Amino acid sequence: MKKYNTLLFDLDDTILDFTKGEKAALTALFEEMKVENVQDVMKDYAVINKSLWNDMENGKIGRDYVLNNRFSMLFKKYNIDVDGKEIEKRYRHYLDLQHEYMDGAEEILKDLCKDYKLYLITNGVSKTQFKRIKDAKLEKCLEEVFVSEDIGYQKPAREFFEAVIKRIPDFELRKALVIGDSLTADIKGGISAGIDTCWFNPNKIENHTDVKPDYEIISFQEIYDVLN
Repeated sequence: MKKYNTLLFDLDDTILDFTKGEKAALTALFEEMKVENVQDVMKDYAVINKSLWNDMENGKIGRDYVLNNRFSMLFKKYNIDVDGKEIEKRYRHYLDLQHEYMDGAEEILKDLCKDYKLYLITNGVSKTQFKRIKDAKLEKCLEEVFVSEDIGYQKPAREFFEAVIKRIPDFELRKALVIGDSLTADIKGGISAGIDTCWFNPNKIENHTDVKPDYEIISFQEIYDVLN
């Protein structure tokens, strides 16, 4: 008998390569805006964006604050006044086009869905996430997709996972596994909900936090070792 029958996958940088997609979207946005020193601006964006998302995960600010202010905060650093909401819309347009898979993810998901129930649990904007999922032809592998914007809570909030659990038929905690690249969102959230966790860590980042996953893998292929 399989130890797990329900797999809860994160989307960005777990199944789809968000890092590559984000870079492509930002590059297109900054070219449209005729930004100089694109690489430097992109580095500053990464710092500001990460700080804002960390504050959100810790409950200090809301998602809308992150989305509506990150670009105005970025360009303020260069003494340029922009409408953060409008720039976010343009960025979202380019991001919606990005749906490249992480290495090996597409083939393995198609295989796993033969024997397991697969779900997506993702933070983000619903319109963007569902378009990327559709363009990647991911839907046929999935039972359902849970996006934080629709749930009303962001990972790692316990309420997010509780809402997911209620919507999955015949859900059993001991037979479910959360798989994601973020210790602070996916793994921390799974642990708080009492679900086993698997940290997808392809960049071999050292874990210096107190968040301890049940498993750690550095390639998608290794998921079979966990499941077997």
